[in-house]
Amino acid sequence: MSQTPFANRQSVAVLGGGPGGYEAALAAAQLGAEVTLVERVGVGGSAVLTDVVPSKSLIATADAAVAISEASDLGVQFYAKGGDGKPLKPEIAINLAAVNKRLVALAGQQSEDMRTALLDAGVRILSGHGRLEGANAIIVSTAPGGTDFDRVEADTLVVAVGTSPRELPSAQPDGERILTWTQLYDMKALPEHLIVVGSGVTGAEFASAYMNLGANVTLVSSRDQVLPGEDKDAAKVLESVFTRGGMQVLSKARAEKVERTDAGVQVTLADGRTIEGSHCLMAVGSIPNTAGIGLEEAGIELTESGHVRVNRVARTSVPNVYAVGDCTNFFPLASVAAMQGRTAVFHALGDIVIPLEQRKIAANIFTAPEIATVGYSEHDVENGIADGVVYKLPLAANPRAKMMGIKDGFVKIIARKGSGTVIGGVIVAPKASELIYPIAVAVERRLTVDQVSRVFAAYPSLSTSITDATRAMHQVVTS
Repeated sequence: MSQTPFANRQSVAVLGGGPGGYEAALAAAQLGAEVTLVERVGVGGSAVLTDVVPSKSLIATADAAVAISEASDLGVQFYAKGGDGKPLKPEIAINLAAVNKRLVALAGQQSEDMRTALLDAGVRILSGHGRLEGANAIIVSTAPGGTDFDRVEADTLVVAVGTSPRELPSAQPDGERILTWTQLYDMKALPEHLIVVGSGVTGAEFASAYMNLGANVTLVSSRDQVLPGEDKDAAKVLESVFTRGGMQVLSKARAEKVERTDAGVQVTLADGRTIEGSHCLMAVGSIPNTAGIGLEEAGIELTESGHVRVNRVARTSVPNVYAVGDCTNFFPLASVAAMQGRTAVFHALGDIVIPLEQRKIAANIFTAPEIATVGYSEHDVENGIADGVVYKLPLAANPRAKMMGIKDGFVKIIARKGSGTVIGGVIVAPKASELIYPIAVAVERRLTVDQVSRVFAAYPSLSTSITDATRAMHQVVTS
């Protein structure tokens, strides 16, 4: 056993190297602290290696396939010359083995880039399984229950252990036919018929991607709409796109069990119906990786679901221990984890800190089209949580959208009644993740619809729909 002693300067130990842990370690090192990062799978964690980076890379490939297949709508036609000299229309082929090889390589490169950045900043990286020993130390072993370990002491601990896919006893993943989203990248060929169980963000994103890659997809949703809890208008647009693209969407259909068959898989629904497919993706949520790592023994309060309870600066019930990312009860987004990581060490090391506000978080769902949101929702207005006015402008009216052949989507602005202050927004469009930024700025800086409408937007551009919508609200918010 080796021991890392306290240094004269402030010391920080981070358990978990995902987006939250990475940013916490990097920010702490930049502030002059002695930093040790403990990570068991690689810097970047599952977010980089098996989740966000590869999944969004897969989605980018699917977007490229759609762009090619729909190019003829814009007058671009693909032909090859046959043996008789007459043109042949070629088919789009997806080499999934090559696609997945690229995704895994990109994830590995991103992980290595992050590792290099940490080492350059002076962070010490330990590879192994970590657990807390009280509130001032982390025990690191090379394997669970191993006897060869390091003991890292620190003034401040940051827990960033993330989550793992939730598994159901009646639908155990086997890595071949019944899969979690971390196991998709071993497939060598496009699934003939992919059944996706779960219509939340993860299920919707993968259902969208594999449909656009050319797979036959069935989406099993236990709720009455895809993306339950999201904007209803956005969910309707997405469901329309799904069905138009050939996807079968089964609403109010709860999966009872999933079994292997000789030909693939069989999903049995609660009402007795069965669905036959070649593969099944289980996207039924995630569980925090907080069990058995010494949190409760250290006095750290957990929720009933096992998430670490934190405040707006990511502090736990133990003053010198912070927790960030999906393992907390805050907000499960990689961007939020990163911001929590920086906020935690800023607070711990006495730097200027601005507590996080969930209402100001911009989120995006990477379906096609994308769905981006920020601030209060229309549901909040309808239920009296926010005193606001809602205005929706279809994207099809936008000149640039017409040029690009975009038919689905909209811009929705939510402003406070009377003052016209922008308090929320929804964008359904290609690259909505980019378009939501000006609305997020407006929410953060409390800009009014009039102030936003006076900002010049390039013409023609999709962003003019934002200024058009805010301009249309000039008198609506005061009436």
